[in-house]
Amino acid sequence: MAKSVIADNKPKQVALSSGTRYFWCACGRSAKQPFCDGSHQGTGITPKAFTVPEDRQAWLCVCKQTHTPPFCDGTHRTLGADRVGTTADGT
Repeated sequence: MAKSVIADNKPKQVALSSGTRYFWCACGRSAKQPFCDGSHQGTGITPKAFTVPEDRQAWLCVCKQTHTPPFCDGTHRTLGADRVGTTADGT
């Protein structure tokens, strides 16, 4: 199975609507960050489906290292710009 790519070293603020089913990109390969565009095909990584109970603004993880997917937990602060485009282990 492939490893998730660090798509950016900062989260993305998005407006989420209640009742809408979203698919958060877990692989880091989507051109529509932080949402899935199907780029995970063949990686063995699947997007995370989620909904929210009410309309809200949220910071979604784009580094793919969060412990609270799809929401940012601040882990990106440990990743420099040089890590963007690599995996968590640096490959």
